[in-house]
Amino acid sequence: MGLMFIFPVSKEERDRITINEQGLTLKTYGLPMVFWGYLLAAATVVFAMFIGVKGPLVKLYETGDSINQALVIAVSATLILLPLITLCFYMYEKFIIKKDDKLIIKHRLFFIPILKKVHKLESSDSFSIDHFMDSPNVAKMQQDPTMRGFENKGYFQLFAKLDNGKYVFVDRSNRKADLKKIQALLCEF
Repeated sequence: MGLMFIFPVSKEERDRITINEQGLTLKTYGLPMVFWGYLLAAATVVFAMFIGVKGPLVKLYETGDSINQALVIAVSATLILLPLITLCFYMYEKFIIKKDDKLIIKHRLFFIPILKKVHKLESSDSFSIDHFMDSPNVAKMQQDPTMRGFENKGYFQLFAKLDNGKYVFVDRSNRKADLKKIQALLCEF
């Protein structure tokens, strides 16, 4: 989710970074306000669709046929879950908490903690950045200057090495420089 939910990269971003006796806490930024407009527009369309099909769905369900009733339930579930799942993307938060050799990655949905993992690091600075490209870079292989804008640059992933030798995924970004700044912040505490 690091491509959509961005972490702060400097101590000056006081609204998303907390430094206290528990260590360093990084909190993701929410989606920009324009996305809330998109959500409102999409919810309006789904609501209009629900109003338009409510009558026929009720009649179809009352026929008593099990296939028709299953279709009504599937359509109703889709019309309810679509805006709810979309809203979950807007209300998701990720926290990275680091103190000495302890790393905590916490996920919240609607301000409710849903997943928390505590990791013991190999050392307080055992972080690495890897480049990842999931498809071949065809535009670059052709070496055509007019195709330069279409080159697949991939993305970068930040990993933490644990005391048992395993690596745990921390975050990812299109910009390696941002991950290097996050890595420097995490290594400092």
